[in-house]
Amino acid sequence: MAVTGWLENLRTAEKTALLQDGRRKVHYLFPDGKEMAEEYDEKTGELLVRKWRVKSALGALGQWQMEVGEPALPGAGGLGPEFIKENKANSLSWFCLLQPIFMRKDTKMSFQWRIRNLPYPKDVYSVCVDQTERCIIVQTTNKKYYKKFSIPDLDRYQLPLDESVLSFAHANRTLIISYRKPKEVLEAESELQKELKKVKTAHSSDGDCKTQ
Repeated sequence: MAVTGWLENLRTAEKTALLQDGRRKVHYLFPDGKEMAEEYDEKTGELLVRKWRVKSALGALGQWQMEVGEPALPGAGGLGPEFIKENKANSLSWFCLLQPIFMRKDTKMSFQWRIRNLPYPKDVYSVCVDQTERCIIVQTTNKKYYKKFSIPDLDRYQLPLDESVLSFAHANRTLIISYRKPKEVLEAESELQKELKKVKTAHSSDGDCKTQ
């Protein structure tokens, strides 16, 4: 079963853990050299961050690629040029046009994505599943925004997409898209938490993480 297969990959990966700033940080090293880093809220166990890193053909480490959590903002001390564009019509730097920012922020029961800086009313948006490409498509009737994205968890567990568990809401210029987690994923996540409790966890004052 695919769910069991991915869970076994997580179990057998080399793992280190660190407790820091109220977050339990877990690093996975897989036999093929891929790395995955996760951060969980210490109290709730909620997943806050998941990112991946792979080596190049020459063995050099690549950049971390964010799957869950706040997108990294380029540059020090503020938003980069791809997030802010100055409104040259009035030449006032304080008046800027914010571009949509896409991020994934799960809850215990749902995969969830937020697209900030979308000012249009809810009835403008269409959110649906494309079974052929195994992705979710977001678009607006005014043709101002279009995006499609996959759910890597369902791909790893080889589970089908179900449009009936997909929903969305809009508030404060943010489109919130939710996809209720299948019971197979919830069960696997529960098993993983049991497995992570077996990993010796260092504290930030202890220095480097301890390896399982």
